[in-house]
Amino acid sequence: MATYIILINYTQKGIESIKESPSRLDAAKQLFKAMGAEMKQFYLVTGRYDIVVIAEAPDDATVAKISLAIGSKGAIRTETFRAFTEGEYRDIVKALP
Repeated sequence: MATYIILINYTQKGIESIKESPSRLDAAKQLFKAMGAEMKQFYLVTGRYDIVVIAEAPDDATVAKISLAIGSKGAIRTETFRAFTEGEYRDIVKALP
C-alpha cells in the first residue's frame, strides 16, 4: 500500500465543536478501514497545522475519496501528500536515466 501524509486544520466549525473531535477521529478511522486503508498514526501538533496523519491506502483515488468524505462534514480542511518510503526513493533514483 502507498503511504500518505495528511495535514489537517480545524475549520471554525471544527474548533467550535472541539469536544466532539475524538468521536470524529473514531469515525474517520472506521472510514479508512471500510475503504481498505489504514490510519497508521495520528498527531495533534502545534504550528501551522493542527493535526498530522500518516496513512496507508491502496491508491490515490481511495485517499481522495476519504479526504472528501471527511472534509464534507465541515470540521476540517486537509492537504494530502503521497509519501515514498526509503526503499521506494532508492528505486526511483536508481531508475533515473
